[in-house]
Amino acid sequence: MTKRNTGGETPFWKTKALAEMTPAEWESLCDGCGKCCLSKLEDEDTGEIIWTSVVCRLFDAKKCRCKDYAHRNEKVPDCVRLTPENVLTIPWLPKTCAYRLIGRGEELPDWHPLVAGNAKAVHDALVSVRGKITAFEDDLAEAEDYFLHVLDEEP
Repeated sequence: MTKRNTGGETPFWKTKALAEMTPAEWESLCDGCGKCCLSKLEDEDTGEIIWTSVVCRLFDAKKCRCKDYAHRNEKVPDCVRLTPENVLTIPWLPKTCAYRLIGRGEELPDWHPLVAGNAKAVHDALVSVRGKITAFEDDLAEAEDYFLHVLDEEP
């Protein structure tokens, strides 16, 4: 459980650049929304990112986390590992992604677990994909099946 920052000491995400964070600090930036685990399509002509409600086969829909985070890159080779060097260059990262926000020098939202002091806050704020998943990648037989799960906007 995350401890709410109640003042006094300035939180690490306000004093450190992404590259300066410890591994534990880096990992704590993930709010557990699950949006990065959704399958996205890219319009070849415009580069527009099209969100779907299809999720990676390793995603635990109840916990909104990867079932095997430590080995995800071996099990899902195209899983993108976020780094301080790439977070500002990945066009499909959610607008609410803490890595992107901190990398741009922006504030974390009030519902972020590090701010709220509660890992459930992201779900209570209806910002996560909890309850919004309609299929797992392994459930789809054809690439065209993804179009049946297109969302009107970023969840």
